[in-house]
Amino acid sequence: MGVIQKNQPLFVVVWIGSVVAVLAAAVLGLWALSGADRTLVVVAALGYLLGVQLPTIAVNVPLNNALQRPDSDTLSETSRRQAREGFERRWNRWNVFRTACASIASLVLMVLLLRM
Repeated sequence: MGVIQKNQPLFVVVWIGSVVAVLAAAVLGLWALSGADRTLVVVAALGYLLGVQLPTIAVNVPLNNALQRPDSDTLSETSRRQAREGFERRWNRWNVFRTACASIASLVLMVLLLRM
């Protein structure tokens, strides 16, 4: 695992805690809600898990780790530029996707909270 995952335990706690919180909200929502509200809590949870967490684990973290492997002090300027170009476009595309999914899931959960 990369620097963030190894040296930032609070980051990992918050990251895993968000998964636990969304799963708990979904389970409680299935039990306590009905109709459209139940459907919305499930959609929000699935959107968060599949649209934020899955791409984070499958795309962004591996890209981060791959970028950390080479010793940037020993790379030529051309190698640095190539590493950045190979990383940046894909990472940004998936980060925008994750941000959109997180925003939508948060909005749906806030609407559900206001309806209670």
